[in-house]
Amino acid sequence: MSEKKIRVLIAKPGLDSHDRGAKVVARALRDAGMEVIYTGLRQTPEQIVETVLQEDVDVLGLSILSGAHMTLFPRIMKLMETKGVDDVLVFAGGIIPEEDVVPLKNLGVQEIFGPGTPTNAVIKFVKAQIGQSR
Repeated sequence: MSEKKIRVLIAKPGLDSHDRGAKVVARALRDAGMEVIYTGLRQTPEQIVETVLQEDVDVLGLSILSGAHMTLFPRIMKLMETKGVDDVLVFAGGIIPEEDVVPLKNLGVQEIFGPGTPTNAVIKFVKAQIGQSR
């Protein structure tokens, strides 16, 4: 019997208009055997959380380069809490200063991947975390 594929949502919150990194990560996760949904650019926190719910994903990957992560990520995490979403692994990537990593992890973002992170590190992280929960 085949194992259920890991479902991943890659989202670009806010007004950020650069998505090459998000697309590279999405493709790498797909090539690693995961089912990947990409929201496209300029998504609101509400749209992202609604997609998490509608698509019944296991993982939410947030990509941001705009510097608005300390505004958008807390909103996303709060909306997920409000909607009862407590079983989705959340990771982030992009330009996130080191001093913001601990506060974001305290909000529930499990891992932060900076520029230049090899895609296999993201794949390994997702597989290890989801494997632990199954």
